[in-house]
Amino acid sequence: MSSNTKGINTICIHEGELKDITFKGAVSPLYMSTSYDFLDVNIKRYPRYFNTPNQESLSKKVAALEHAESALIFGSGMAAISSTLLTFLKSGDHAVIQNDIYGGTRSLIESHFKSYGINYSFTKDLSVESFENCIQENTKLIYLETPSNPLLKLVDLFGIAKLAKSYSITTAADNTFASPIVQNPLDLGIDIVMHSATKYFGGHSDITAGAVASSELIMGKIWNLSKDFGGNLSDYTVWLLERSMKTLGIRVKAQQKNAKKLATFLDKHQAVKTVFYPGLKSNEYHNLAKIQMKGFGAMMSFELVNGYDAETFLKALKLIKPSMSLAGVESTMLLPYKTSHSLLTEIDRISQGITNQLIRFSVGIETKSDLIKDIEQALIVCKS
Repeated sequence: MSSNTKGINTICIHEGELKDITFKGAVSPLYMSTSYDFLDVNIKRYPRYFNTPNQESLSKKVAALEHAESALIFGSGMAAISSTLLTFLKSGDHAVIQNDIYGGTRSLIESHFKSYGINYSFTKDLSVESFENCIQENTKLIYLETPSNPLLKLVDLFGIAKLAKSYSITTAADNTFASPIVQNPLDLGIDIVMHSATKYFGGHSDITAGAVASSELIMGKIWNLSKDFGGNLSDYTVWLLERSMKTLGIRVKAQQKNAKKLATFLDKHQAVKTVFYPGLKSNEYHNLAKIQMKGFGAMMSFELVNGYDAETFLKALKLIKPSMSLAGVESTMLLPYKTSHSLLTEIDRISQGITNQLIRFSVGIETKSDLIKDIEQALIVCKS
């Protein structure tokens, strides 16, 4: 049975698993060795070459989930992103970058691209026309992130893919906020898909990892650079990540169900100015989300009205955790201006709509009514 005919939970559990042929154990065995025989073998295995047994098997699971031919597992999301960008961008090249992206990615581009001789343009907005207006004769890559961090803005993946192909430009999309359970960019024509596997793939706030998936040809190019950068993941963490990914489908679906209810609750609350969640019919990206996503995800942001202090609100929470990361089974919130986008200037943050009152909400799998009660009591405390 091919992975294309299997159900999503079957893929999460069984695709790419290693068989314990010695003791017939139910889970994949863990191969901790960092040194393998090189004589009379078909594959010379070395951890930095991304081809140890556990690395190789988990990559197959990621590829199956993203409908890709091949994938690689990295030590972090930024290792995956930086390795991909620097594979396709050399001195003298130009990249078109979506304006609304994760602060760490933006910092990589703004702090280091010039030293590599790489030119770039940030789009004015997220329309296909805005991306096309940025294209130059030496443009080699278009970089996307959808839904975006932290305002959950969406990009027309099919439209951008069609545009890029007309100019023979490679496209790469960060799919972290959606996960392959909710969205598959490669099916819409995007060339490369990336993840911070720390987030939904890991799902328990105890793993740091990254992933990239694409065609065999493209992944071969990324591997050729990445093996020299040394951004591979340790086999023990690879094994833990495979364990976590077995429940990816049921976790994301449960989180997404909660998110829809929480977004509706917040949208009606007098203390909330705006809720940024594509699952709301009033959201400007709602129709696009229905076209290119299988649901609306479990991430959202909301902005408190004046008179409610955002930092006091987070400190008053008793169940929801003020925490730096996202996508764990536990619900978390953070202030983007102090965390994910703290490396940006205040002018850049405000231009992107990231105010000091904005709160990013990663919805977990707790009982919905408990989450609502926690938010309600914290809003009472933070009202000035």
